[in-house]
Amino acid sequence: MMENGLQNISIDGSVAVVTGGANGIGKGIVKALLLNGASVVIADIEEQVIAETVAELSQLGPLDSFVTDVADEASVEALSQYVFDTQGKCNLLFNNAGVGSGGGGKAWQNEPNDWKWCFSVNVFGTAHGVISFVPKMIESGEPVHVINTSSGDGGFAPVPMASVYASSKAAVSCFTEALNHQLLSETDNMAASVFYPSGGLMNTGLFTSQRNRPEELQRVRGGTGRKSMTFEELKDLLEKSGRDVKVADLEELGSFVVDAVHERRFIIGRDLDDTIDLLHRRAEAISEFECPPHHDMGI
Repeated sequence: MMENGLQNISIDGSVAVVTGGANGIGKGIVKALLLNGASVVIADIEEQVIAETVAELSQLGPLDSFVTDVADEASVEALSQYVFDTQGKCNLLFNNAGVGSGGGGKAWQNEPNDWKWCFSVNVFGTAHGVISFVPKMIESGEPVHVINTSSGDGGFAPVPMASVYASSKAAVSCFTEALNHQLLSETDNMAASVFYPSGGLMNTGLFTSQRNRPEELQRVRGGTGRKSMTFEELKDLLEKSGRDVKVADLEELGSFVVDAVHERRFIIGRDLDDTIDLLHRRAEAISEFECPPHHDMGI
């Protein structure tokens, strides 16, 4: 039982929705949920990838899918209606879908469309999930939990050359804290968590999220002079800078997340010793009215 009196939430027998669930971290979460007895609905924008993931994982348990653009409030509302019509409830909502901003760069070189695209998915996508699902979840009277995926880049401290992405993830962290306080005061069986993917470099679709960038939000001013890197390109760059790069096991990470959700931990993350030190140094800088230190990626 948590200090606030909430009981652990059962994964077995629950209905879970995972946005961005067809690949990467989301896919790892979906697999772990199925292995723990949940019924899962994958929500993703890529229909072919959804089909491949459903074919791969459907033998593990009840698995459904719904093509969803989280940046579109009507699409998320349709997802919500579909879930409650077909499943009758939603116990676990993973607002996990996310994109980069197209390679980062200097703040004054980013275009308005970089901000619009990144925030439409990372921030508005999370908000759309909460707006469409939470009222129905509260009304159901079921034990429920909302999990929003943030990032140490922004959620804890920014990587300066990724200011748009970092800003979006800082917003997700702040929003989730506020949401959790509200839910705890609203119900006796509902709370929220913020998930910080951690434990190594993540080989996910985030590195190639440009493939799903809408035509109307493409860059029109020539860009920042930096292009998105693939996972392998970033890994190679970090290794050449002298870093010992650990690659995260996404299936194991999915299991870690699901275990943490069962225990209703608010902060879901690991290997946070360096982060704790960084946060202390940031607090000290703020107390001295100075600019806090950032995440040093070494690149």
